[in-house]
Amino acid sequence: MEIKYSVNPKDMKQYDTKRLREEFLAENIFNEGKITMVYSHYDRMITGGIIPLERSLRLEDQKTLKTAYFLERREAGVVNISEGKGIVTVDGEEYPLGKRDCLYIGMGKKNVTFKSEDQDHPAKFYIVSAGAHKEYPTKKLPLEEATPNHMGADSESNKRTIYQYIHENGIKSCQLMMGMTLLAPNNMWNTMPPHLHERRMEAYLYFDMTEEAKVFHFMGKPEETRHLVVNNEQVVFSPSWSIHSGVGTENYTFIWAMVGENYTFTDMDMVNINELK
Repeated sequence: MEIKYSVNPKDMKQYDTKRLREEFLAENIFNEGKITMVYSHYDRMITGGIIPLERSLRLEDQKTLKTAYFLERREAGVVNISEGKGIVTVDGEEYPLGKRDCLYIGMGKKNVTFKSEDQDHPAKFYIVSAGAHKEYPTKKLPLEEATPNHMGADSESNKRTIYQYIHENGIKSCQLMMGMTLLAPNNMWNTMPPHLHERRMEAYLYFDMTEEAKVFHFMGKPEETRHLVVNNEQVVFSPSWSIHSGVGTENYTFIWAMVGENYTFTDMDMVNINELK
């Protein structure tokens, strides 16, 4: 478990590219046969990648969390981003996940394991976990049953569909919100004009990209922006004080996950594009 600490926006002004990437980017979370996780001190969110091969992998990290089991005081959302099918077993109950299917796992579940149906075509599970105070039912939601929001336009290069998995009108949770954004062909921008939400942080997993493709993820205060150059299957941690926006050199997909005190998806403070510097 890698640990990333919180950053004051005043301090970030002094960071070079290397330091920005160290603080806000997880570059290598998908490793075959392993569970690789990152613990962020922004609202204590955990993100991770899981690729089971010949054996199942159990969700655990007592050394970092100091709890009897991983979800003793946590909840989690899982999405399979691979064509390879997988199975998540939660306290003995199996949940098959195809590509882009989501599974919410409520607080209190003691034994969570992940396996691939075919180790030659393994599943790639992306997991996001947040602190929880109440148990909600474990529930699977395929992409086609998720709530779609159609936004943007070809004329602005940001035509996209936002699928909501875990949110106030979908799968119930304590504080975790999670979904996926699919850009239409030849559209490269997401969330433009950008926005802020002071009441929660957000993490972005960019994927479905070729090896040559890049996403330029814009962050920082509106009046003093920075950017990260992001490769396929990398995660950006976006603090509550940072704008959220990005553009790709090719088409891409991303999973967004939010944690914080406000559970309303539409709670956003929009930024006038003329204010950006």
